[in-house]
Amino acid sequence: MNRSELVSAIADQAGVTAKDADAVLKAFADVVADQLGKREKVAITGFLTFEAKPRAARTARNPRTGAEIAVPATTVPKVTAGSALKAAAAGK
Repeated sequence: MNRSELVSAIADQAGVTAKDADAVLKAFADVVADQLGKREKVAITGFLTFEAKPRAARTARNPRTGAEIAVPATTVPKVTAGSALKAAAAGK
C-alpha cells in the first residue's frame, strides 16, 4: 500500500475527504518527526512506539576494498510494533 492508497483507505474508513485524510497523515508524520528530533518517545499503545536511539561510533569495512571506515555516532529512529499490531500480523 502506498501513500495515496493509505490516504484513500483512511478517508473511506473515517468518512472524510481524501484532502482531510492527507492533511491528518501529514500532521501525524510531522508531529512524530518533531518529537523524535527532541528525543521524545511517541507511543500509540498496542499499535506502534517511535523512539530516537543513539548508535555508537564503530569501525566498518568497505566490502569492495577491505579498507576500514570510521562510522560516526548518530541517532536513528526505532519503531516497535505493539501487541495489537503483532496479533493482526499473525492473523489472530
